[in-house]
Amino acid sequence: MKFIDRQISANVENYLNHFPAVAIFGPRQCGKSTLAKFIIKNRPGSLYLDLEDPDDLAKLEQPSLFFKQYEDRLVCLDEIQRVPELFSVLRSVIDRRERNGQFLILGSASPDLIRQSSETLAGRIIYQELTPFLISEIHFMPDEKLNNSYWIRGGFPRSYLSDNDAMSIRWRKSFILTFLERDLSNLGIFYPPATMKRLWQMLAHIQGQVINYSQLGNALGISHTMVKNYLEVLQQTFMIRILRPYHGNLKKRIVKSPKIYIRDTGILHALLNIENFDLLFGHPVAGASWETLVIENILGNIESFQAGFFRTSNGNEIDLILTKGDKKYAIECKLSSAPKLTAGFYHAVDELNITHAWVAAPVDSPYPVKENVTVAPVGYIIEALKK
Repeated sequence: MKFIDRQISANVENYLNHFPAVAIFGPRQCGKSTLAKFIIKNRPGSLYLDLEDPDDLAKLEQPSLFFKQYEDRLVCLDEIQRVPELFSVLRSVIDRRERNGQFLILGSASPDLIRQSSETLAGRIIYQELTPFLISEIHFMPDEKLNNSYWIRGGFPRSYLSDNDAMSIRWRKSFILTFLERDLSNLGIFYPPATMKRLWQMLAHIQGQVINYSQLGNALGISHTMVKNYLEVLQQTFMIRILRPYHGNLKKRIVKSPKIYIRDTGILHALLNIENFDLLFGHPVAGASWETLVIENILGNIESFQAGFFRTSNGNEIDLILTKGDKKYAIECKLSSAPKLTAGFYHAVDELNITHAWVAAPVDSPYPVKENVTVAPVGYIIEALKK
Protein backbone atom coordinates (compact mmCIF):
# COMPACT_ATOMS: atom_id res chain seq x y z
CA MET A 1 0.00 0.00 0.00
CA LYS A 2 1.52 3.33 -1.05
CA PHE A 3 2.40 5.98 1.52
CA ILE A 4 0.40 9.20 1.48
CA ASP A 5 1.84 11.98 3.62
CA ARG A 6 -0.51 13.28 6.28
CA GLN A 7 -1.49 16.83 7.04
CA ILE A 8 -0.40 16.64 10.69
CA SER A 9 3.13 15.40 9.86
CA ALA A 10 4.72 18.85 10.09
CA ASN A 11 2.95 19.58 13.39
CA VAL A 12 4.15 16.30 14.93
CA GLU A 13 7.73 16.94 13.79
CA ASN A 14 7.60 20.44 15.25
CA TYR A 15 6.04 19.34 18.53
CA LEU A 16 8.73 16.69 19.04
CA ASN A 17 11.23 19.56 19.13
CA HIS A 18 9.25 21.44 21.78
CA PHE A 19 7.58 18.82 24.02
CA PRO A 20 8.89 15.72 25.85
CA ALA A 21 5.98 13.63 24.55
CA VAL A 22 3.69 13.88 21.53
CA ALA A 23 0.54 11.77 21.28
CA ILE A 24 -1.22 10.89 18.04
CA PHE A 25 -4.75 9.67 18.67
CA GLY A 26 -7.28 8.48 16.13
CA PRO A 27 -9.48 5.56 15.14
CA ARG A 28 -8.12 2.10 14.50
CA GLN A 29 -6.63 1.60 11.03
CA CYS A 30 -6.50 5.31 10.16
CA GLY A 31 -2.74 5.28 9.52
CA LYS A 32 -1.17 6.21 12.87
CA SER A 33 1.50 3.48 12.77
CA THR A 34 2.39 4.23 9.15
CA LEU A 35 2.77 7.93 9.90
CA ALA A 36 4.84 7.28 13.05
CA LYS A 37 7.24 4.98 11.20
CA PHE A 38 7.65 7.62 8.51
CA ILE A 39 8.48 10.27 11.14
CA ILE A 40 10.92 8.21 13.20
CA LYS A 41 12.72 7.07 10.04
CA ASN A 42 14.13 10.59 9.87
CA ARG A 43 15.36 10.42 13.47
CA PRO A 44 18.30 7.99 13.60
CA GLY A 45 18.28 5.52 16.49
CA SER A 46 14.55 5.89 17.14
CA LEU A 47 12.76 2.84 18.50
CA TYR A 48 9.26 1.59 17.61
CA LEU A 49 7.31 -0.73 19.94
CA ASP A 50 3.91 -2.20 19.08
CA LEU A 51 2.23 -2.91 22.41
CA GLU A 52 -0.13 -5.38 20.71
CA ASP A 53 2.90 -7.50 19.80
CA PRO A 54 3.71 -9.92 22.67
CA ASP A 55 7.43 -9.71 21.92
CA ASP A 56 7.47 -5.92 22.11
CA LEU A 57 5.25 -5.96 25.18
CA ALA A 58 7.64 -8.34 26.92
CA LYS A 59 10.43 -5.79 26.54
CA LEU A 60 8.55 -3.50 28.90
CA GLU A 61 8.24 -5.88 31.84
CA GLN A 62 10.77 -3.62 33.55
CA PRO A 63 9.93 -0.34 31.78
CA SER A 64 12.22 1.94 33.79
CA LEU A 65 15.24 -0.25 33.01
CA PHE A 66 14.25 -0.51 29.35
CA PHE A 67 13.84 3.24 28.89
CA LYS A 68 17.14 3.88 30.68
CA GLN A 69 18.87 1.67 28.12
CA TYR A 70 17.53 3.90 25.33
CA GLU A 71 17.85 7.18 27.19
CA ASP A 72 19.03 9.28 24.25
CA ARG A 73 16.54 7.97 21.69
CA LEU A 74 13.02 8.77 20.61
CA VAL A 75 10.77 5.84 21.59
CA CYS A 76 7.46 5.29 19.80
CA LEU A 77 4.83 3.40 21.82
CA ASP A 78 2.00 2.17 19.59
CA GLU A 79 -1.46 1.29 21.03
CA ILE A 80 -0.61 2.80 24.41
CA GLN A 81 -4.16 2.19 25.67
CA ARG A 82 -3.22 -1.49 26.03
CA VAL A 83 -0.80 -0.62 28.89
CA PRO A 84 -2.21 2.47 30.62
CA GLU A 85 -0.05 1.85 33.70
CA LEU A 86 2.92 3.00 31.62
CA PHE A 87 1.92 6.63 31.99
CA SER A 88 3.17 6.94 35.55
CA VAL A 89 6.52 5.45 34.47
CA LEU A 90 6.73 7.85 31.54
CA ARG A 91 6.32 10.83 33.83
CA SER A 92 9.29 9.89 35.99
CA VAL A 93 11.40 9.09 32.92
CA ILE A 94 10.51 12.39 31.25
CA ASP A 95 11.23 14.43 34.37
CA ARG A 96 14.58 12.74 34.90
CA ARG A 97 15.80 13.34 31.34
CA GLU A 98 14.60 16.95 31.02
CA ARG A 99 14.63 17.06 27.22
CA ASN A 100 12.11 17.23 24.39
CA GLY A 101 11.35 14.55 21.82
CA GLN A 102 11.47 11.58 24.21
CA PHE A 103 8.25 9.72 23.34
CA LEU A 104 5.87 9.48 20.40
CA ILE A 105 2.69 7.89 21.74
CA LEU A 106 -0.03 6.36 19.55
CA GLY A 107 -3.51 5.42 20.72
CA SER A 108 -6.87 4.34 19.34
CA ALA A 109 -8.92 6.11 21.94
CA SER A 110 -9.20 9.78 22.74
CA PRO A 111 -7.26 11.47 25.58
CA ASP A 112 -10.51 11.67 27.60
CA LEU A 113 -10.89 7.89 27.48
CA ILE A 114 -7.25 7.41 28.47
CA ARG A 115 -7.41 9.79 31.41
CA GLN A 116 -4.06 8.64 32.71
CA SER A 117 -2.32 10.50 29.89
CA SER A 118 -3.90 13.86 30.58
CA GLU A 119 -3.67 13.57 34.35
CA THR A 120 -0.25 11.96 34.70
CA LEU A 121 1.57 13.76 31.89
CA ALA A 122 0.01 17.20 32.27
CA GLY A 123 2.37 19.84 30.93
CA ARG A 124 4.62 17.22 29.34
CA ILE A 125 2.49 16.06 26.41
CA ILE A 126 0.67 17.55 23.44
CA TYR A 127 -2.02 15.82 21.39
CA GLN A 128 -2.71 15.54 17.67
CA GLU A 129 -5.72 13.80 16.19
CA LEU A 130 -5.21 11.78 13.01
CA THR A 131 -8.37 11.24 11.00
CA PRO A 132 -8.88 8.95 8.03
CA PHE A 133 -7.69 10.63 4.81
CA LEU A 134 -8.86 14.18 4.21
CA ILE A 135 -9.42 15.49 0.69
CA SER A 136 -6.45 17.83 1.22
CA GLU A 137 -4.24 14.74 1.65
CA ILE A 138 -5.33 13.10 -1.58
CA HIS A 139 -4.88 16.26 -3.63
CA PHE A 140 -8.41 17.28 -4.53
CA MET A 141 -7.84 20.90 -3.56
CA PRO A 142 -8.93 23.60 -3.71
CA ASP A 143 -11.58 23.24 -6.41
CA GLU A 144 -10.60 20.13 -8.34
CA LYS A 145 -13.52 17.80 -8.97
CA LEU A 146 -14.09 15.54 -5.97
CA ASN A 147 -12.97 11.94 -6.34
CA ASN A 148 -16.13 9.86 -6.08
CA SER A 149 -14.17 6.85 -4.82
CA TYR A 150 -13.16 8.90 -1.77
CA TRP A 151 -16.77 9.80 -1.05
CA ILE A 152 -18.20 6.28 -1.42
CA ARG A 153 -15.28 4.44 0.25
CA GLY A 154 -14.42 6.99 2.94
CA GLY A 155 -10.94 7.86 4.12
CA PHE A 156 -9.65 4.77 5.93
CA PRO A 157 -6.47 3.94 3.99
CA ARG A 158 -7.21 0.26 3.31
CA SER A 159 -10.72 1.15 2.18
CA TYR A 160 -9.81 4.11 -0.01
CA LEU A 161 -6.78 2.39 -1.57
CA SER A 162 -8.57 -0.91 -2.28
CA ASP A 163 -8.40 -2.28 -5.83
CA ASN A 164 -12.16 -1.92 -6.33
CA ASP A 165 -15.39 -0.98 -4.55
CA ALA A 166 -16.25 -4.61 -3.73
CA MET A 167 -12.98 -5.16 -1.85
CA SER A 168 -13.35 -1.79 -0.17
CA ILE A 169 -16.78 -2.47 1.31
CA ARG A 170 -15.67 -5.98 2.33
CA TRP A 171 -12.83 -4.39 4.30
CA ARG A 172 -15.17 -1.87 5.93
CA LYS A 173 -17.67 -4.52 7.01
CA SER A 174 -14.82 -6.56 8.49
CA PHE A 175 -13.56 -3.44 10.26
CA ILE A 176 -16.98 -2.86 11.83
CA LEU A 177 -17.19 -6.43 13.15
CA THR A 178 -13.63 -6.38 14.49
CA PHE A 179 -14.21 -3.03 16.16
CA LEU A 180 -17.36 -4.25 17.91
CA GLU A 181 -16.21 -7.77 18.80
CA ARG A 182 -12.53 -7.20 19.65
CA ASP A 183 -11.36 -3.61 19.70
CA LEU A 184 -13.87 -2.36 22.28
CA SER A 185 -13.12 -5.21 24.67
CA ASN A 186 -9.40 -4.53 24.24
CA LEU A 187 -10.14 -1.02 25.46
CA GLY A 188 -11.85 -2.46 28.53
CA ILE A 189 -15.35 -1.74 27.18
CA PHE A 190 -17.67 -4.72 27.44
CA TYR A 191 -20.97 -3.63 25.92
CA PRO A 192 -22.88 -6.34 23.96
CA PRO A 193 -21.55 -6.23 20.36
CA ALA A 194 -24.98 -7.08 18.91
CA THR A 195 -26.65 -4.17 20.71
CA MET A 196 -23.85 -1.80 19.76
CA LYS A 197 -24.12 -2.85 16.11
CA ARG A 198 -27.90 -2.29 16.10
CA LEU A 199 -27.33 1.17 17.58
CA TRP A 200 -24.67 1.94 14.98
CA GLN A 201 -27.03 0.91 12.17
CA MET A 202 -29.81 3.02 13.65
CA LEU A 203 -27.46 5.99 13.78
CA ALA A 204 -26.69 5.48 10.09
CA HIS A 205 -30.40 5.84 9.31
CA ILE A 206 -30.65 9.10 11.27
CA GLN A 207 -27.32 10.50 10.03
CA GLY A 208 -27.10 14.25 10.54
CA GLN A 209 -30.32 14.45 12.54
CA VAL A 210 -30.99 15.70 16.06
CA ILE A 211 -30.62 12.89 18.62
CA ASN A 212 -33.64 11.58 20.49
CA TYR A 213 -32.07 9.45 23.24
CA SER A 214 -35.37 8.05 24.50
CA GLN A 215 -36.47 6.99 21.02
CA LEU A 216 -33.20 5.16 20.44
CA GLY A 217 -33.41 3.54 23.86
CA ASN A 218 -36.96 2.33 23.30
CA ALA A 219 -36.00 0.78 19.96
CA LEU A 220 -33.05 -1.02 21.55
CA GLY A 221 -34.79 -1.98 24.80
CA ILE A 222 -32.33 -0.02 26.94
CA SER A 223 -32.53 3.21 28.93
CA HIS A 224 -31.78 6.60 27.44
CA THR A 225 -28.90 6.84 29.94
CA MET A 226 -27.37 3.67 28.53
CA VAL A 227 -27.78 5.07 25.01
CA LYS A 228 -25.75 8.10 26.09
CA ASN A 229 -23.08 5.78 27.49
CA TYR A 230 -22.90 3.85 24.21
CA LEU A 231 -22.68 7.05 22.19
CA GLU A 232 -19.94 8.36 24.46
CA VAL A 233 -17.88 5.24 23.70
CA LEU A 234 -18.39 5.67 19.95
CA GLN A 235 -17.42 9.32 20.24
CA GLN A 236 -14.32 8.61 22.33
CA THR A 237 -13.15 6.03 19.79
CA PHE A 238 -13.62 8.55 16.94
CA MET A 239 -16.44 6.66 15.26
CA ILE A 240 -19.14 9.32 15.64
CA ARG A 241 -19.29 13.08 15.98
CA ILE A 242 -21.80 14.66 18.33
CA LEU A 243 -22.27 18.23 17.10
CA ARG A 244 -23.64 20.61 19.71
CA PRO A 245 -26.08 23.41 18.90
CA TYR A 246 -24.81 26.98 18.65
CA HIS A 247 -26.76 29.32 20.90
CA GLY A 248 -24.97 32.65 20.69
CA ASN A 249 -26.77 35.38 22.60
CA LEU A 250 -30.12 34.83 20.93
CA LYS A 251 -33.24 34.60 23.05
CA LYS A 252 -35.19 32.60 20.49
CA ARG A 253 -36.34 29.03 21.02
CA ILE A 254 -33.29 27.16 19.80
CA VAL A 255 -33.04 23.38 19.43
CA LYS A 256 -30.96 22.18 22.40
CA SER A 257 -30.28 18.53 21.50
CA PRO A 258 -27.12 17.71 19.52
CA LYS A 259 -26.90 16.25 16.03
CA ILE A 260 -25.07 12.99 15.35
CA TYR A 261 -22.84 11.85 12.51
CA ILE A 262 -20.95 8.65 11.74
CA ARG A 263 -17.70 10.41 10.92
CA ASP A 264 -16.46 8.38 7.95
CA THR A 265 -18.71 8.23 4.90
CA GLY A 266 -17.32 4.80 3.97
CA ILE A 267 -18.35 3.32 7.34
CA LEU A 268 -21.75 5.03 7.00
CA HIS A 269 -22.28 3.46 3.58
CA ALA A 270 -21.12 0.01 4.75
CA LEU A 271 -23.63 0.07 7.62
CA LEU A 272 -26.38 0.80 5.08
CA ASN A 273 -25.08 -1.68 2.44
CA ILE A 274 -24.49 1.15 -0.04
CA GLU A 275 -21.80 -0.22 -2.36
CA ASN A 276 -21.75 2.31 -5.21
CA PHE A 277 -23.02 5.67 -6.39
CA ASP A 278 -26.16 4.32 -8.02
CA LEU A 279 -27.26 2.98 -4.64
CA LEU A 280 -26.14 6.13 -2.77
CA PHE A 281 -28.04 8.56 -4.97
CA GLY A 282 -31.18 6.47 -4.69
CA HIS A 283 -30.93 6.35 -0.89
CA PRO A 284 -32.48 8.88 1.56
CA VAL A 285 -29.10 9.25 3.30
CA ALA A 286 -27.37 10.77 0.23
CA GLY A 287 -27.76 14.38 1.41
CA ALA A 288 -26.62 13.54 4.93
CA SER A 289 -23.65 11.65 3.51
CA TRP A 290 -22.58 14.75 1.56
CA GLU A 291 -23.06 16.86 4.70
CA THR A 292 -20.82 14.45 6.61
CA LEU A 293 -18.07 14.64 4.01
CA VAL A 294 -18.15 18.44 4.10
CA ILE A 295 -18.23 18.79 7.88
CA GLU A 296 -15.52 16.22 8.59
CA ASN A 297 -13.16 17.71 6.02
CA ILE A 298 -13.70 21.26 7.20
CA LEU A 299 -13.23 20.39 10.88
CA GLY A 300 -10.26 18.16 10.03
CA ASN A 301 -8.53 21.10 8.37
CA ILE A 302 -9.59 23.95 10.67
CA GLU A 303 -8.44 23.41 14.26
CA SER A 304 -8.88 26.82 15.84
CA PHE A 305 -12.62 27.31 15.32
CA GLN A 306 -15.47 26.47 17.67
CA ALA A 307 -18.07 24.41 15.80
CA GLY A 308 -21.80 23.88 16.19
CA PHE A 309 -25.05 23.88 14.22
CA PHE A 310 -27.95 26.31 14.40
CA ARG A 311 -31.65 25.53 14.36
CA THR A 312 -34.65 27.35 15.79
CA SER A 313 -38.11 25.99 16.47
CA ASN A 314 -39.53 28.00 13.56
CA GLY A 315 -37.22 26.39 11.01
CA ASN A 316 -34.27 28.76 10.64
CA GLU A 317 -31.19 26.59 10.39
CA ILE A 318 -27.56 26.31 9.25
CA ASP A 319 -25.64 23.02 9.10
CA LEU A 320 -22.37 24.32 10.58
CA ILE A 321 -21.43 27.50 12.43
CA LEU A 322 -17.72 28.23 12.91
CA THR A 323 -16.63 30.93 15.35
CA LYS A 324 -13.24 32.39 16.18
CA GLY A 325 -12.87 35.73 17.93
CA ASP A 326 -15.19 38.19 16.21
CA LYS A 327 -15.44 36.03 13.07
CA LYS A 328 -18.51 33.89 12.50
CA TYR A 329 -18.90 31.70 9.42
CA ALA A 330 -21.86 29.67 8.21
CA ILE A 331 -21.57 26.47 6.15
CA GLU A 332 -24.66 25.02 4.48
CA CYS A 333 -24.34 21.65 2.70
CA LYS A 334 -26.33 21.05 -0.46
CA LEU A 335 -26.09 17.96 -2.67
CA SER A 336 -26.98 19.86 -5.83
CA SER A 337 -25.07 21.58 -8.61
CA ALA A 338 -27.68 24.35 -8.47
CA PRO A 339 -28.51 24.61 -4.76
CA LYS A 340 -31.62 26.44 -3.64
CA LEU A 341 -31.47 28.17 -0.27
CA THR A 342 -34.47 28.58 1.98
CA ALA A 343 -35.73 31.77 3.55
CA GLY A 344 -34.90 30.17 6.91
CA PHE A 345 -31.23 30.00 5.92
CA TYR A 346 -31.10 33.68 5.00
CA HIS A 347 -32.95 34.65 8.19
CA ALA A 348 -30.43 32.68 10.24
CA VAL A 349 -27.50 34.36 8.43
CA ASP A 350 -28.97 37.77 9.24
CA GLU A 351 -29.89 37.14 12.87
CA LEU A 352 -26.52 35.55 13.66
CA ASN A 353 -24.64 38.43 12.01
CA ILE A 354 -22.57 35.97 9.93
CA THR A 355 -19.24 37.25 8.57
CA HIS A 356 -19.57 35.09 5.45
CA ALA A 357 -21.77 32.15 4.51
CA TRP A 358 -20.62 29.29 2.30
CA VAL A 359 -22.80 26.78 0.53
CA ALA A 360 -20.78 23.57 0.05
CA ALA A 361 -22.01 21.90 -3.13
CA PRO A 362 -20.59 19.52 -5.78
CA VAL A 363 -19.88 22.39 -8.19
CA ASP A 364 -16.81 22.99 -10.36
CA SER A 365 -16.05 26.55 -9.22
CA PRO A 366 -17.29 29.13 -6.70
CA TYR A 367 -19.93 31.75 -7.47
CA PRO A 368 -21.78 34.33 -5.32
CA VAL A 369 -25.53 34.21 -4.72
CA LYS A 370 -25.63 37.22 -2.44
CA GLU A 371 -23.16 39.79 -1.12
CA ASN A 372 -21.87 37.54 1.71
CA VAL A 373 -23.07 34.13 0.48
CA THR A 374 -20.96 31.98 -1.88
CA VAL A 375 -21.62 28.56 -3.42
CA ALA A 376 -18.33 26.67 -3.67
CA PRO A 377 -16.59 23.26 -3.72
CA VAL A 378 -15.60 22.04 -0.27
CA GLY A 379 -11.87 22.33 -1.02
CA TYR A 380 -12.27 25.99 -1.95
CA ILE A 381 -14.11 26.68 1.32
CA ILE A 382 -11.35 25.01 3.35
CA GLU A 383 -8.69 27.16 1.69
CA ALA A 384 -10.75 30.31 2.26
CA LEU A 385 -11.21 29.52 5.97
CA LYS A 386 -7.47 29.01 6.40
CA LYS A 387 -6.70 32.57 5.31
